[in-house]
Amino acid sequence: MKLFHSINDFHSDKKTILTLGTFDGVHIGHKKILERITQQTENGKYESLVLTFFPHPRMVLQEKSEIKLLNTISEKTKLLENTGIENLVIHPFNENFSRLTAEEFVHSILVDQFHIHKIIIGHDHRFGRNRTANIDHLIAFGAEYGFEVEQITAQEIQDVSVSSTKIRNALNEGNMNLANEYLGYNYFLTGNVVKGKQLGRTIGFPTANIQIEEDYKLIPKNGVYAAKALIKNREVFGMMNIGFNPTVNGEKQSIEIHLFDFDEDIYDEKIEVSLLHYLREEQKFGSVELLKSQLNQDKLDALSFIGQLS
Repeated sequence: MKLFHSINDFHSDKKTILTLGTFDGVHIGHKKILERITQQTENGKYESLVLTFFPHPRMVLQEKSEIKLLNTISEKTKLLENTGIENLVIHPFNENFSRLTAEEFVHSILVDQFHIHKIIIGHDHRFGRNRTANIDHLIAFGAEYGFEVEQITAQEIQDVSVSSTKIRNALNEGNMNLANEYLGYNYFLTGNVVKGKQLGRTIGFPTANIQIEEDYKLIPKNGVYAAKALIKNREVFGMMNIGFNPTVNGEKQSIEIHLFDFDEDIYDEKIEVSLLHYLREEQKFGSVELLKSQLNQDKLDALSFIGQLS
C-alpha cells in the first residue's frame, strides 16, 4: 500500500475507484465498502484509493470535543493496509479544508487530483462545508463531471447500521463481545512497556505496564479482561487490568497485563494487546491477600475463556 500524507502528494496515471471518511475502527461496515473497491480494481484498470483525515474533524470543529478514537493513526493505517487497498491518503484536517464547498471538493480533489472513475460510499455519507451535501448531491456531481456513484445501504451491512459511536459505547460499557463483533476483530491497544511500581511481582503476578502516547485513543471501561499480547510477532495470552489499583491506593489510571507462562524482559518494547473478554469490574479489597486470592480466580476465569477460543 502506498501512503500519502496530503491530497496534493497523490499522483497516478490511472483513474481511481475511491471512498472517503474518517474510518475510525475500520469496522465491518467500513470493510463492506473497502471490499467492494478492491473487487472492482482487481483487473488493474483502475487504482483503489481511500481518503481519510487526521485530526478527526470533530477535534477541529468542536471546541470542547472530547471524542476518543478507536484507532491511533498508525493502527488505522495498519488495518487499512490489511484490506488490500492500494493507496491511502491521510490528509491534515483543518478549518480551511472544512470550508471547501461540496462542489469545490468534488471538482478540485475528486476530479482534478484523484481522477475519479467511481466513488463508493456508505448510506449516510455527508460532505462539503457544514456537511450539507448528501448522496443526491454526489450523484448530480457525478453526472456533471462524469464519474459513477455507488451506495452501500444499511441493509447490506448485516442489517445493522454499524457505527463507530456504537462501538465506543460498547467499549465504555465493557461489552467486548458486541464491540469485537462490530469491529470484526478484537479491540486492541498499542503502547510501550514502561516500569511501574512493580507491586504485582511481590504477590506472584508481575505485570507489564503499558504507556499509550496518543491521548485521543479510547481506553475501555476500567476492570479486568482476558487478553492477548503480540510481542515481537509472538502471541502471549494473559489478563489485563485497566484502572487505579485502589487496593494499593493508586492515584492514576494504569494499563497493565499479566502474561501467562512468560518471563522475559520486555521493557521499552512496543506491544499490541487485544482485549478478548471483560471478566469483572475493578474493586478495592480489604487486604493484599484478598486481592491475591481474587487474581488467582481471575486467572482461572481468563484461562477458561481462552480455552473456549480453540
